[in-house]
Amino acid sequence: MRLRVLIATLLLFSLYIQAKTFRCVDLNGQLKVQGNQLVNNAGIPPQLRGISLSWSIWEGKKYYNPEIVDWLVKDFKITLLRAAMGVQPNGGYLQNHEMHLNLMVKVIDQAIKNGIYVLIDWHDHNAEQHLEASKAFFSTMAKKYGGKPNIIYEIFNEPVHQSWPAVKSYSIEVIKAIRKYDSKNVIVIGSPSWDQDVDIAALEPITGFDNLAYSFHFYSSDPGHQEKLRAKGDLALKRGIALFVTEWGVAQSNGNGEYNYEKTTTWLNWLEQNRLSWAVWHITDKNETTALIKPGTSAKGNWESSDLTECGTYIREQIHRLNK
Repeated sequence: MRLRVLIATLLLFSLYIQAKTFRCVDLNGQLKVQGNQLVNNAGIPPQLRGISLSWSIWEGKKYYNPEIVDWLVKDFKITLLRAAMGVQPNGGYLQNHEMHLNLMVKVIDQAIKNGIYVLIDWHDHNAEQHLEASKAFFSTMAKKYGGKPNIIYEIFNEPVHQSWPAVKSYSIEVIKAIRKYDSKNVIVIGSPSWDQDVDIAALEPITGFDNLAYSFHFYSSDPGHQEKLRAKGDLALKRGIALFVTEWGVAQSNGNGEYNYEKTTTWLNWLEQNRLSWAVWHITDKNETTALIKPGTSAKGNWESSDLTECGTYIREQIHRLNK
């Protein structure tokens, strides 16, 4: 009898661990923003840790498939996938609507099937110039996926020179379009200067809507992305807005250059201390420092350790460690 109880207990524990790792949405349920934190259905920050696909154009396009999503969940143990739909330049969503929409649906559906969260990212530096296209896209996504707790909307990737009032005005219109069809799922708003001026956004945040967070980006080895940038994040949190690190990288802000382990560790510790969710940049076989895989790596997963770059090896190890 005792042996049966022990076996049953071990089985239940095994199922719990599997749910925690592979069925993150089953464990955390509907996310919401509470004060300056993203929390799960128990009011606890879920600290999602995941990976961003690259632009859905160029080298990264071939990795927008169900096999890659399955592999990242199984091997990297991600709980969050970011699908970064390239809007511009030539070859992006504005020129090739159906292709990019099909790529997005493939990976979003597979993320849902795997029980993880997925960021639907309008990967555009000039989104305010494409307001109507953005509203139409997110209306389509909200109609299709509204009610699915897996979904998180990222409506403006990295405004560059735009002012906060311009970003805010654009964001309000897109939020309205989403909320017509999806009243609950979290919406992540961009902030000026490549999603770094969250402290400015926090002075006059968007009001009148629930479950809004603000995107905060950094590149951990970049000399300009150190104490002063972390201070901006700290100030934004102190002012009461929720941050979501929808993109960060181990190298410098151009995606290449130095990979500084000490600086990266400092940033990773900051993320943990503030209980922030994040997606690291990026799944591509382009020959650059932030690429997680080496040139020529299979677009079907089943990667060997030798297929991973230094960045890829580090990120895989950290996600495994932190998700224990």
